[in-house]
Amino acid sequence: MEEKTKPKIDLNRISMPHQDPKIRAHNYDEVALGYTDEMTKQEAGRCIQCPKRPCVDGCPVNVDIPEFINALREDNPTDAVRILKSKNALPGICGRVCPQETQCEQVCTLAKKGAPIAIGRLERYVADWESRHKKQELKPSESPRPSGKKIAVIGSGPAGLTCAADLARLGHEVTIFEALHTAGGVLIYGIPEFRLPKKIVQAEVNYVKSLGVEIHLDSVMGKLATVDELLESGFDAVFLGTGAGLPMFLNIPGENLNGVYSANEFLTRVNLMKAYLFPKFDTPIKIGKRVAVIGGGNVAMDSARCALRLGADEVYIIYRRSRAEMPARHEEVENAEEEGIIFKFLTNPKQIIGDDKGWVKAIECYEMELGEPDASGRRRPIVKAESEFVMDVDVVIVALGTTPNPLIPATTKGLEVTERGTVVADSQTGKTVKERVWAGGDVVSGAATVISAMGAGKRAAASIDAFLKETG
Repeated sequence: MEEKTKPKIDLNRISMPHQDPKIRAHNYDEVALGYTDEMTKQEAGRCIQCPKRPCVDGCPVNVDIPEFINALREDNPTDAVRILKSKNALPGICGRVCPQETQCEQVCTLAKKGAPIAIGRLERYVADWESRHKKQELKPSESPRPSGKKIAVIGSGPAGLTCAADLARLGHEVTIFEALHTAGGVLIYGIPEFRLPKKIVQAEVNYVKSLGVEIHLDSVMGKLATVDELLESGFDAVFLGTGAGLPMFLNIPGENLNGVYSANEFLTRVNLMKAYLFPKFDTPIKIGKRVAVIGGGNVAMDSARCALRLGADEVYIIYRRSRAEMPARHEEVENAEEEGIIFKFLTNPKQIIGDDKGWVKAIECYEMELGEPDASGRRRPIVKAESEFVMDVDVVIVALGTTPNPLIPATTKGLEVTERGTVVADSQTGKTVKERVWAGGDVVSGAATVISAMGAGKRAAASIDAFLKETG
């Protein structure tokens, strides 16, 4: 009897088209151009639909990945949208900024022998397909039965939007309170247009609103109303998704000079306040000719690439470890290098030097070498003796991470916080020690990823729903 031959598995993923680096370094259009229909079909066809589904376990929001990919294989993008949105209200965002390479794609069965399925790129395709086919845009099939319960969500970033969407789908009345004049949190103020177009964020905020969620903008909670006042005014539960928007600094001489920005301030001016659209938006911002960005994460890459697009002649990334230890996504580092960003590895600032008018004119740095691993698991940087050198720069952007704003903890009785200022909450449920208050995302974990914040919002929504059902 003739043996059946197994179908050949394609171990090479389809490459994502990008703008040419020489062109994109001078515009704010999206860098990654997305898969075509044919590319999507080819990439989806690589999925072997393995029964163990490790990719689902690797996804913080447990998207049914094999199912939505199979829908694409069968030329049914409408079904792919339905499957994706049943677990993820923000697929267009996740498909662009979620670090799939360390999550769902990392555990893909194909990754053992070749390249994993490009799950993020396929997710982006599905979201963009829906956006292009508005008449077929998926709406909830039927409205859930109203529970009569009211939940306040403070913050409209990824954790808040996800928590609100899930609770609305369960029939609860949800109100989001957002401090800024635009909903989206870090998705709006922190991530540049060329990496995450704001029309994508707005479309997904609108989808959350279509589920029945009400969003109040310009609402600084802790001042407008406290958490206790919300609970006393008729809300049955409160979810804190306020993120981590307080910048960290080096505490070195010269950080108070003119021309020194925190990455938060710089990116907020560029993204939320539209400095990149000058003169249409006359947002004050110093555009240096030689810019130094201190840090090695995604925020540092975003800051450097924005500075380049604003007209800087030279932009440096100053990072105290080697390239291997950089926390930024590999593709973001690669994109920055292609665009001409100059990396100064094993380098750490000693002081920022000013001119006689109080403006930055240079930065003095140490050369570093790597020692034994520290608590983060990365090799600890050590200063080389007598290795100081000076770089001429006129703008310095500090991108060292963030901590939560203390306003909510300071105005909320009984809310426990850590020494880092993060809110103490159960990692599985988001429940805080304060009755009827949950929290999730960066306000609990410290600065992390969009998808981890979404996962926290989803877990908190399930816990809130269970609590409301138990208490009637």
